Amino acid sequence: MSMYIEMIRIRFLMMLAYRTNYYSGILIYSINIGAYYFLWSAIYGGKEEIQGLSVLQMTTYVAVAWMARAFYFNNIDREIAAEIQEGKVAIEMIRPYNYLGMKTMAALGEGIFRFLFFSIPGMIIVALIFPISFSASLSTWIYFFISLLFSFIVNTQINLLTGIMTFFILNNTGLIRAKRVVIDLFSGLLLPLSFYPVWAQNLMSYLPFQTISYVPSMIFTEGFVGHEIYNAVFLQAFWALILLIPIKLLWSLAKKQLIVQGG
Repeated sequence: MSMYIEMIRIRFLMMLAYRTNYYSGILIYSINIGAYYFLWSAIYGGKEEIQGLSVLQMTTYVAVAWMARAFYFNNIDREIAAEIQEGKVAIEMIRPYNYLGMKTMAALGEGIFRFLFFSIPGMIIVALIFPISFSASLSTWIYFFISLLFSFIVNTQINLLTGIMTFFILNNTGLIRAKRVVIDLFSGLLLPLSFYPVWAQNLMSYLPFQTISYVPSMIFTEGFVGHEIYNAVFLQAFWALILLIPIKLLWSLAKKQLIVQGG
C-alpha cells in the first residue's frame, strides 16, 4: 500500500511542477462556462424552468460539471498505449506492484492536484462572475463529494479498459478519441440527460456514462433530492463494481497476448 500512496505523492508533485498550465486552464474553462451561461439564458428566455431545472440551477450545473471534470479527467489510457508502443510496459509488468493499480493511483494524484489548484479556485472565480447557487445543506455536500469520487472511479475504469485494448489493436488513438466524445456527450457534461428524448434516456440508463458527470452535478444543484440521491449514488457504486469484471478479464487476456513494439 505504501507504494501506491507514494505514487499519488509523486504524480501530485509532477503536476505541481507544471501548475502554470492549469492556471491558463481555469481561464479556458471560465470562458466555456460563460458561453454556456449565455446560451442557456437565451434558451430559457422568460421560462422559470425547463425539465425541472431553473436557469440558476442550470448555470450551477454547467459550472459544477466542468469543474468536476477537472478532477475525474485523466489520460492514463494514453499513457498505457504509449508504454505498450514504446515497450516500457514489459518492464512495468515485472515490477513488484499491480500495473493497473499503480496507474489508478497516478490518476488519483493528478486528480487531487487538479481539484486543489484548478477546481476550487476555478469555481471561486466563476462564482464571482456568473450566478451560481451553493447549497447550504451539509448532506448535499457530503453526497456530492462521495458521488465525485465514484465519478473518478468509473471514468478511470473506462480509461483502463480503453488503454488495455491497445494490447489487442496496437494503436488505439481512434478509440481514445471516440471514447472521449462519447463520455462528453453521454455523461451529461454538455447537456443534462433529462433534456434528451425519452428513448435516448432509456438507452443511456443502461450505460455507465451518466454516473460520471450527470449524477454529481444533479446532486450539487439539488436536482436530485431524497431517495433520488441514494439511488444515484448506488448506481455509481454498482457500475464501479461491474466494470471490474471486464477489466480483470481483458487484463488476463492482455498479459497472454503482449507484443512489445518498441524498447
